[in-house]
Amino acid sequence: MSLVWTLIAGLLYAEIALVLLLVLPVLTPYRWNRFFKSKFLSMLGQQAHIYFLLIMGILVIFLLEAIREMRKYSGLQQSNEVHLNVEMQHSMKLFRAQRNFYISGFAIFLALVIRRLVNLICTQANLMAQSEASFKQAQSATAAARSLLENKNTEKAKEAGEDTTLIELSRLRRRVQGLTARVS
Repeated sequence: MSLVWTLIAGLLYAEIALVLLLVLPVLTPYRWNRFFKSKFLSMLGQQAHIYFLLIMGILVIFLLEAIREMRKYSGLQQSNEVHLNVEMQHSMKLFRAQRNFYISGFAIFLALVIRRLVNLICTQANLMAQSEASFKQAQSATAAARSLLENKNTEKAKEAGEDTTLIELSRLRRRVQGLTARVS
């Protein structure tokens, strides 16, 4: 493998490792979001779209080169006088072109997958934070509503207690009037 294709294969292996790291539950989405929003990555993030487009452009160029090589070597010329050595070299070049095609194609695919995974993880972390805040707000609203209901219930009990006291007081006044009327 030439140096360029070795570098592209290394990029593919690094992308595979990164996808596994992002997909496996190593860190929570909240921690991933904090990592993605760190100062170092935010500095890189300002130019990240340029880096992404540059890497994608290079990978597409190498993909097109691999397709060209595949088409070049896929047309086998049948001849009776073809030596086995020439045929083996031709097959070897076709195999390398196909290998390079798959390496560059998967590298492009995983670059797109990584970009989408990072976006999804950040979105999930934001949604989890919003959900937690909404849950806490709902709990505090529930507690406030309960305290208001308890206050109303105690006020009603006091009013009911006052009503029974007034009824008993009026009953006692009539009794006193009735007793004073008997005595006189």
